[in-house]
Amino acid sequence: MPNRALLLKLLSAVILFGAWEIAGRVPVSFAFPTFLESMSALLSMTLDGTIFDAYAETLKPLAIGVAISAVLGIAIGLWVGLSKTFDWLFSPIFIVMQAAPLAALIPLLVLAYGIGLTSKVLVVCIMAMPVIVLNTSGAVRNTPESFKEMGRSFLASETSIILRIIIPAASPVIFAGLRLGISAGFIGAILSELKITPTGVGDIITYSRSIADYPSMYAAIFSIILLAVLFLNLLEKIEVTLFKGNQRGYVSD
Repeated sequence: MPNRALLLKLLSAVILFGAWEIAGRVPVSFAFPTFLESMSALLSMTLDGTIFDAYAETLKPLAIGVAISAVLGIAIGLWVGLSKTFDWLFSPIFIVMQAAPLAALIPLLVLAYGIGLTSKVLVVCIMAMPVIVLNTSGAVRNTPESFKEMGRSFLASETSIILRIIIPAASPVIFAGLRLGISAGFIGAILSELKITPTGVGDIITYSRSIADYPSMYAAIFSIILLAVLFLNLLEKIEVTLFKGNQRGYVSD
């Protein structure tokens, strides 16, 4: 029931923001503003255009990094999932990338590529791509053999089996990995702005913290979370549209 799901989401938001408001009024810390103070700061930044100027900078590495991670991540994941040889060769690389402490790698990226756009895009890719690759490869690898055998029994080519059987069957897990990867990409974009050069939303967070303008700092953090949630919901709608009737995946079939 869509209406019930929307109602539950709204109830969850009300509980969360209510708890935030109460925690700010107690207060939990002098550096923890109330929800209303943070939203007032966000409104002010929106009206004077500060938040839009910040996102004009933040979205550059984020959009490029997420696009590269999604395209290459799904392609490599399919490749790894379909071949045991490539699985053996490449899976450990992405497992290490996922486990590596990114904060320790950022100085090396800056040393190699400078403090410009390239380093920030690489941070987003390092955060996003391993999740996408590993989820995609796992989904493809675990597609039931009976599905593939059925395709072969109808004389389907290997390309048709991949495009019409494996990818649709694995699509729920692939999109789950894509959502997780994009979420990690948002984190990577902000982390790069905090650790490499203070630009965009990262600059607002850094500057607001330095002058103890905590409502503005939390407003900037809230804005990036809100954007990520909206983007992930859009991705979910795209998944439902592309693979309508296949949201359950193959596990329960």
